[in-house]
Amino acid sequence: MAIVASLPTPGLNLFSSLPLGKDPTASSSPPPPPPPPPIPIPKYPPPLKKSKNSANPAFKIPHLRTKYYKPVKDGGGVIASDGDRSVLVGDSGVSYLLPGAPFEFQFSYSETPKVKPLAIREPAFLPFAPPTMPRPWTGKPPLKTSKKKIPVFDSFNPPPAGKKGVKYVEMPGPYPFGKFPEEGKSREEILGEPLKTWEIKMLIKPHLSDNRQVNLGRDGLTHNMLELVHSHWKRRRVCKVRCKGVPTVDMDNVCRHLEEKTGGKIIHRVGGVVYLFRGRNYNYRTRPQYPVMLWKPAAPVYPKLIQEAPEGLTKAEADEFRKKGKNLLPICKLAKNGVYITLVRDVRTAFEGSPLVKVDCKGMEPSDYKKLGAKLKDLVPCVLLSFDDEQILMWRGQDWKSMYPEAQPSISFPAELDIASGSDDSGKSDDDCDNSDAKIVSSSPKMMLLWKRALESNKAILLDEIDMGPDALLRKVEEFEGISQATEHSYPALVMSTEDGSSNSISTFEDDSHSEKFSEDDMYSDDEYYDSESFEELETSAPPGSLSIDLIAGKLDKK
Repeated sequence: MAIVASLPTPGLNLFSSLPLGKDPTASSSPPPPPPPPPIPIPKYPPPLKKSKNSANPAFKIPHLRTKYYKPVKDGGGVIASDGDRSVLVGDSGVSYLLPGAPFEFQFSYSETPKVKPLAIREPAFLPFAPPTMPRPWTGKPPLKTSKKKIPVFDSFNPPPAGKKGVKYVEMPGPYPFGKFPEEGKSREEILGEPLKTWEIKMLIKPHLSDNRQVNLGRDGLTHNMLELVHSHWKRRRVCKVRCKGVPTVDMDNVCRHLEEKTGGKIIHRVGGVVYLFRGRNYNYRTRPQYPVMLWKPAAPVYPKLIQEAPEGLTKAEADEFRKKGKNLLPICKLAKNGVYITLVRDVRTAFEGSPLVKVDCKGMEPSDYKKLGAKLKDLVPCVLLSFDDEQILMWRGQDWKSMYPEAQPSISFPAELDIASGSDDSGKSDDDCDNSDAKIVSSSPKMMLLWKRALESNKAILLDEIDMGPDALLRKVEEFEGISQATEHSYPALVMSTEDGSSNSISTFEDDSHSEKFSEDDMYSDDEYYDSESFEELETSAPPGSLSIDLIAGKLDKK
């Protein structure tokens, strides 16, 4: 009670910082207005009201996280149509058919699974601009019509050299001497005559260290890349395509789709880099023009890659394999956005020693290593068991066959001449020949040719006895070294007379095997498009120092 009595009057504010006796509410003057801001506040227009009834069904796309699920019928076929434009579902996935198109359009031509989808994740619509638009869709309002007459340049009518304000347009070619460009409609007419080897090198050389290229990633060859390739061909005759990621597992598939969809010709390929030639008679003005996809369609639903009981296994056996796979070491570690050209070969080789193979994919996107597993399933082939811990576990399957069959075609060397001892075995009786074990060698024809050439030139020896001791084998090697060195350093002498009567002895060496050379032109022998004729360097058979000019130079050096 004593504390309550000591409190001040009820009208006093205990937490006020103002001096006593002054009441802020008693002042009659209003407070001053706040100072104006240094920058005027902009007045934005009111937000546009979204119309509920939109004419184009493309603006009614459900969100990606919605549970839209529409099963596909067994027969597939057309699931939506708008006049002549329709959406198809088949074994090659979802495709779009437009009137006058040379083929069915797809978002990705090289990376679409070759399996019929089970359902679609969004309503079927065409991801192209409506046909009623008077101009191509650019996302901007149309420009005002210009009164100037703009000249139109193309490959057959390039701009003159030195003209300002005009970008460079590559002329058609290259052409042999005396030939000129011709208008072509088909692919064969546009490509023209096959390129020679020196022409291929001339076309590729400027692009080796150039970064002007088309990047091909995890989606593979997409529809919009077709127009991008033609835009590169407008400035240069060769388009450089660099492939990385999942498509590099099957580069043959990527190259096949590049040639089919663009109409060009692949003239060189190294690793994941492809050089695409447009053709001798290419004209940018008459190129095929395809509509551009305005957005990426949602991927349909495909069957699951991993099954509880895969092909040829029960659930208990599959679980046992998965347990063993946890302790299995991976054969390789794949990097993100790498080049996986040798992956199929490595997996096939690993299956020779183990029925289970694991590939480490840590750090990669889940969709990437799942696509890798689907490709390996078809290319190796194999059975997928799991994607646990970002690793692909595979089983080689019941129908697996080794790459090295037991019964290989064999070639036996005839017993003609013993090179080491120099004796001829022709005097032996028939019984001795029958009793002697034949030495069977299994190898490729090219390797056998090299072995025969080495035997004929005394650079190799054929041993009749396999079970030899180390001392006997050492004696054979020492004898053969003396024979091979004497043969190698013994050349026919060529005596040349000079003006003063002195003679100059120069050793010469004639190579009888110059007609059997393996050059890089053999790579193009299987392709009809390439021509093996080229300006090759001529090799002389005269040894160094045997020419007359060498003798004159030697005399001048002595003086």
